[in-house]
Amino acid sequence: MVARRTDLLVGLGCAAFGLGSAALEQAPPADYLAGAVIGALVAAAPRHPRAAWATVAAVVAVTAVAAPLSLGVLLLVTVHAFYAGRGEGGLWGIAALAALVGVLELDVILEHDAWVPSVLLPGAAWGAGRALRERELVAVQLAERARELEEEREAHAALSVRYERARIAAELHDIVAHAISVMVVQASAGQRLAAHDPEATAETFDAIAGAARQAEQDMGRLVSLLGDERAIGPAPDLALVEELVARAAGSGLDVSLRLEGDREGWPAQLTEAAYRVVQEGLTNALRYAAGASVSVVVRGGLETLTVEVANAAAAHEIAVAGFGTGTGLQGLRERVGACGGIVDAGPVPGGGWLLCAQLPRRVPAPSA
Repeated sequence: MVARRTDLLVGLGCAAFGLGSAALEQAPPADYLAGAVIGALVAAAPRHPRAAWATVAAVVAVTAVAAPLSLGVLLLVTVHAFYAGRGEGGLWGIAALAALVGVLELDVILEHDAWVPSVLLPGAAWGAGRALRERELVAVQLAERARELEEEREAHAALSVRYERARIAAELHDIVAHAISVMVVQASAGQRLAAHDPEATAETFDAIAGAARQAEQDMGRLVSLLGDERAIGPAPDLALVEELVARAAGSGLDVSLRLEGDREGWPAQLTEAAYRVVQEGLTNALRYAAGASVSVVVRGGLETLTVEVANAAAAHEIAVAGFGTGTGLQGLRERVGACGGIVDAGPVPGGGWLLCAQLPRRVPAPSA
């Protein structure tokens, strides 16, 4: 509303200028009419440039035939050339310039006057309008690009938060699930032994305490990870797999470990993934195949580290049925996949379950 009111006031001012210019030059009546109409059309030029310059060209052509054009009409036509350059693009913009210059040249021919002002003034004004139009288009494109970049930044931030939440969830699962599974199994055994075997009960509670201490240490490592990555201690290595298996055996799990091939010089990211594979396999065996025998094989080849955790079919009721969240294997696949490896898990003939991971020696660089 304010812009339209401003355009109207500008149009009235230009019409008054056209009338005043014709009066100062004592021009013929046709110039009064042309000055008033062309000046008033300035109000329509910003929103309807094509209709404005076409009407102006027609009015100037008729006026030029009837009488010489006043200086005020020439200047007002120059104003319309500016709006034509600003509002029209492509062939229409060139047509607008040609029409306005052409009708002014008609007056030059009829009056035998100098042709330079009628070309130079509208041409310069049209060029200025065209430059302003291009600048506005560039500004609009830059604003749109800035908006797109802001949306991309927000989407990236949301994705980063989602990724970090998933990573924290995976770390929590790796840390807590194994320890809780051990404690649940041992607590169930302790309940059965408490009445008639105090010594075995004490060993059971020792195993529970050991699992709790290990969970506390791992939780401290996760807190360090969240607070400052530089505060994190060394990642688990293949030697710690033996300790992990020993703790599982101490909790009552019938587990055996076989280490084969080269186990030295593997990247820390890869050995941590191997450690988590063994941890996940033992945790699942405790949950879903309590009492069944478990075998762990870590085999280091020239290019690939193979980790296998296999358990026989459960001999009796599952100790912690319904305890799993279903995210362990998914997180494990993501962790191993980040190292360029693959995870295969599924039942084996004759009952039981096999978890196998293939990890390449060369860990791919993270993508940008």
